[in-house]
Amino acid sequence: MANDLPAWFERLSKSQPLDVTSLLRLIALSKEHLANQPTLLDLPAPITICGDIHGQFSDLLTLMTLDIGQRILFLGDFVDRGSHSVETISFLLVRMIRFPESTFLIRGNHESRQTTTVYGFQTECDKKYNGDTRVYKAFMDVFDYLPLGALVNNQLLAIHGGLSPAIHYLDQIRMINRVMEIPSDGAFADLVWSDPEPKTNGFHLSPRGAGYMFGGDIVEKFLHLNDLQHISRAHQLCMEGYQVLFRDTLSTIWSAPNYCYRFGNLASVMSVGDHLEREYKIFQQAGATTQSKLDAPAATDVVDAGYFT
Repeated sequence: MANDLPAWFERLSKSQPLDVTSLLRLIALSKEHLANQPTLLDLPAPITICGDIHGQFSDLLTLMTLDIGQRILFLGDFVDRGSHSVETISFLLVRMIRFPESTFLIRGNHESRQTTTVYGFQTECDKKYNGDTRVYKAFMDVFDYLPLGALVNNQLLAIHGGLSPAIHYLDQIRMINRVMEIPSDGAFADLVWSDPEPKTNGFHLSPRGAGYMFGGDIVEKFLHLNDLQHISRAHQLCMEGYQVLFRDTLSTIWSAPNYCYRFGNLASVMSVGDHLEREYKIFQQAGATTQSKLDAPAATDVVDAGYFT
């Protein structure tokens, strides 16, 4: 099966979906690989951290051409809304299996049955594989095995969404039984649904209908209790591609430019150096130019979390 990986990679790089037999083999191999990973990955720097992709496959290929180094972590929300979610997640799974020491995936709120039945991925699977229900089911099964976060150099926590009132210590993340559909509430749900809110303190119920809004005091306490320097997350559309909050202790990374092909936003990835220095690499929709910002505060223009999942 390993001999098939280069051919699968080349085919997907040309925006050609795998045939159903190959795809099901890829998913089975990915499930086996992910089952052996912990719920909270321990990763070394240097590493590049990427936010939501949402099926914008041509933009993912643009992202991969940036100067991002060898090791890369994707923070979930690979599918839904974009029209090439199948190619996107297939490409990432192939890369993870082909380069297991340098490609890492964690779960976002869209790697679930409750969202993919509404926001397009199930429909895309059915359309591209002629109603073969095995494809969608297999993707949902492998999503259940995705880790929920990563710890970089024991000092930077990377998650999809945000913090939870039920989680005070990293070991509580490590102990979560993740092999299931994302629940509607609780610590698991909060990790993939919550958002920072610079205008508040404490925890408040999120307008998304799941997770919480949390303030800078929550971030400060969590970092102190766990001897961390920074939290990196995704989950929110940032018009400038990224956002830095709470005196440079939390960053949001968004990697889908011109989201839904209509918002006109920039996108970014965050490169983390050996000593946790951060460089935000900004890029536009496929074919556009890129730029870089070293540890610079981003604009505060973030689309209201209440309108997007």
